[in-house]
Amino acid sequence: MNLQFEELVGVDGARIGVATLDAEKSLNALSLPMVEALNDQLERWEQDDQIVCVLLRGSGAKAFCAGGDVRSLVQACRAHPGEVPPLAAKFFAGEYRLDYRLHTFPKPLICWGHGYVLGGGLGLLQGANIRIVTPSSRLAMPEISIGLYPDVGASWFLSRLPGKLGLFLGLTGSHINGRDALDLGLADRFLGDDQQPALIEGLLQLNWQEQTSVQLNSLLKALEHEAASQLPEAQWLPRRAQIDRLLDVSDVAGAWRALAHQRHGDDALFAKAAHTLGEGCPLTAHLVWEQIVRARHLSLAQVFQMEYTLSLNCCRHPEFSEGVRARLIDKDQTPRWHWPDVAAVPPAVVQAHFSKAWEGRHPLADLSDY
Repeated sequence: MNLQFEELVGVDGARIGVATLDAEKSLNALSLPMVEALNDQLERWEQDDQIVCVLLRGSGAKAFCAGGDVRSLVQACRAHPGEVPPLAAKFFAGEYRLDYRLHTFPKPLICWGHGYVLGGGLGLLQGANIRIVTPSSRLAMPEISIGLYPDVGASWFLSRLPGKLGLFLGLTGSHINGRDALDLGLADRFLGDDQQPALIEGLLQLNWQEQTSVQLNSLLKALEHEAASQLPEAQWLPRRAQIDRLLDVSDVAGAWRALAHQRHGDDALFAKAAHTLGEGCPLTAHLVWEQIVRARHLSLAQVFQMEYTLSLNCCRHPEFSEGVRARLIDKDQTPRWHWPDVAAVPPAVVQAHFSKAWEGRHPLADLSDY
């Protein structure tokens, strides 16, 4: 299952639940059994009055979580061409329920987002109410490279970033560091990579019977103060004005062209972003544009319902399977996109991705009644 659960007992008898993603070789990629087990454990901890706080973390120095197990999903897609594989329907429903539970968890839930925090990993981090990043943190939604789209609630958090930054990050899959995450409201605290033991010890020393929020805030502030000298330089907020100008266009083809012009420019960060987009999936670019427009006025539950629809339809179309094949399975790094020209992607294909792909009631309809 690649998950470890433990309960640590504090000085006043209160218990801290610790959930550890333990699949270091795959950078803690989320499989369906991991998703289901974590969701079930969080439900138990939510209902257990003795559990006062939860810490979610990943094993190994390289990553908190590098995303979902897309290889298994694509194998299922290949076995059911043109259809929604049963595994996909189950995986995405389970993953989005888990993410929604994190967003609505009623107790302090701390997520330690060190190293790579990509795709599904960033979805987990964004659901926590105390999101910690470190000097090693590299956050991104890199789905443009595999023909999927930024899911796990990214419609919610990208659409709410300042200016055109959410659109930019979705189109380019650009990495953001710990300082960027704080600047953009994607993290709450910056701690050193070596401070996790001190955080846990501090949590165990707290009096969880009174003034809990004051004590917890003081603990986090003190640890953050110790790590302040390790804070990296901001990358994206200083470039916001330029990003806003570049993406002040009427459609996604215009955005693609504007960013492509940066590929051989003097700014190395923009050049890398333009290169990633240029090698990325044109259909994904259309989905990013459309999801951000649609999500701006949706509730969190509606966002996950929309993303479930999108994800199932991505499994029915060829781009997702081809992107994962080229990037992660065969690793030839030369995906042969079905629609290689961003201007030639049929609008009907884009709209079809937002159309119902199941019979009966929406499988996540109950999230709206949470």
